Amino acid sequence: MGFQFESDTIETTLPVRLRLIGVLILLGVGWGSTQALGKMAVSSGYQHFGLIFWQATIGVVVLGALNLVRRGDFTLRRAGLRFALIIACIGTLIPNSTFYISVAHLPSGVMSILISTIPMLSLPMALALGMDRLHPLRLLGLLCGFIGVALIAIPQTSLPTPEMAAWLPLAMVGPVFYALEGNYVAKWGMGGLDAVQAMFWASLLAALLALPLALGMGQWIDPRPPYGQPELALLASSAIHALMYAAYVWLAAKAGAVFATQTSYVVTLSGVLWAMLLLDEQFSAWVWAAMAVMLVGLFLVQPHQRSVETVTAS
Repeated sequence: MGFQFESDTIETTLPVRLRLIGVLILLGVGWGSTQALGKMAVSSGYQHFGLIFWQATIGVVVLGALNLVRRGDFTLRRAGLRFALIIACIGTLIPNSTFYISVAHLPSGVMSILISTIPMLSLPMALALGMDRLHPLRLLGLLCGFIGVALIAIPQTSLPTPEMAAWLPLAMVGPVFYALEGNYVAKWGMGGLDAVQAMFWASLLAALLALPLALGMGQWIDPRPPYGQPELALLASSAIHALMYAAYVWLAAKAGAVFATQTSYVVTLSGVLWAMLLLDEQFSAWVWAAMAVMLVGLFLVQPHQRSVETVTAS
């Protein structure tokens, strides 16, 4: 895998390259762990709206503290409020709900592999919005994504039990909405907010929306101790997600969007390894083949330097 740097963004000396590559690896390893931790969080029967409320609340605390440390502004105008509300719905409530429901029935490693379809799903959306141009190799990458999902869904021996395949369509809802979220941000911006401010307000609104749903549907999670493995997993995954997001923003600012998007490789690979380490999951040859095909597809649909600069400039 070749690492790309934007020459006008950083000084590409060897020490700088090594430091940024190290950050990218740590970022991917941390983010990859949240799939297995999410699986652990639902192991006691906790349901999605209760989990989302506490995940968002912990995110508010972490991102709010980060914004205070960096002396950021908490002012929210109408454009920012509209952006935060949309992202709270399409970037948190909907995809996180389908994740927590489906990860209770599917291996965590498979969920990590499906995450790699986000750039492939994002491509046709970007084309429809006029933000990108189609290239034969990128079309091939899109095809690889579909083949990868088919390798998991079709063979009866790909998953621990054939019945699990019925949950794959629900598991794919999250990547679709994450792709939609990315294209929305690229097309219409963040309502005058920077990345940390945007995610702080989106997390706060997501928590406010999830609270009545959790209470009304009997999904409330009592925050009082004692804390077992599911509660600690929820706490860890929520804090890691918020910190990794902040690190991703820092990396994109320092090394450019093209370099930062390559975190996806590490997230997929580390997510599978975390599933094996924390959950003792084992995978069939079909699943390993699916991961290989999807990583090839991910490489082929990576944004070119020029297209990233065009989107950023807009």
